Amino acid sequence: MRVFNNIEDFSFPHPVATLGIFDGVHLGHKEILSRLTEAAKARNGESVVITLWPHPRKVLYHKYDDLKFITTLEEKKKVLAEQGVDNLVIIPFTREFSKLSSCGFIEKVLAEKLKLEHLVMGYNHRFGHDREGDLMKLRKCADPFGITIEQLQPQLVGERRVSSSMVRSALQKGKIELANTLLGHPFFAEGKIINGFHVGSKIGFPTANIEIGDQDKLLPPDGVYAVRVLLEEKQYMGMLNIGFRPTLGYEDPQRTVEVHIIDFESNIYNKTVSVSFIKRLRDEIKFNTIDELVRQLKKDREKALKILNNI
Repeated sequence: MRVFNNIEDFSFPHPVATLGIFDGVHLGHKEILSRLTEAAKARNGESVVITLWPHPRKVLYHKYDDLKFITTLEEKKKVLAEQGVDNLVIIPFTREFSKLSSCGFIEKVLAEKLKLEHLVMGYNHRFGHDREGDLMKLRKCADPFGITIEQLQPQLVGERRVSSSMVRSALQKGKIELANTLLGHPFFAEGKIINGFHVGSKIGFPTANIEIGDQDKLLPPDGVYAVRVLLEEKQYMGMLNIGFRPTLGYEDPQRTVEVHIIDFESNIYNKTVSVSFIKRLRDEIKFNTIDELVRQLKKDREKALKILNNI
């Protein structure tokens, strides 16, 4: 997948596009992307995902300063590429850009810059200043430029429409399996391995401390999780803890993310790791002694192996 941070550089024949934030790239998004790639192939053209960054809510409204996202921009690129998208165009979102009307966007961006032929839209999707561009208006604005528009039906799980907010809610409640069902793939997080206190090694459970570089990355609640670990293109089984390590009694604790990779002992400091969350095992607990903690960790590892070996 080619990534364009400057729309001036984009020039491909018969482009077919979709537009959205695509946080998480969930089942609803995947339905749109499937139709996008299908429509592009039918025209012997290129599929294009147009996304805005930073998130418009972060730019326009202070009340969303603490809003967290299912995928970072880099994680989103990887999932989009896995869906067979040919091109990703990232448009910097600013207050000035937000004033552009839907018709202005169609003319100045879709028609003049991208030379777009066809636009695939998700259910009830709107764009333009104050989201004023509904399907009827967009078609009216696009028609003079020969751009056709189609809008898909919502993707349902049960009777509910899949949305990024639904996935975020599931993750915030620790409902990993529900979130994974809505996503159509395991929720994952990427980060760099950094130095820790090495306490895990002393008690037989060495852990790799993961530094999540993007502060806007959404993480599930504190607790222990069964995870799959991707390191240097190899997969491992593991269990991951999010929290403050209360049993260890550190002063001024910082929330940490640390993973115990089962049957793995190599030095991996400064390497990038990706952890896929499979199931929440338990809450983070403050034990009375280190021995109690070790006994529980053995139970956690046994449970994690049972879960991971059966998926």
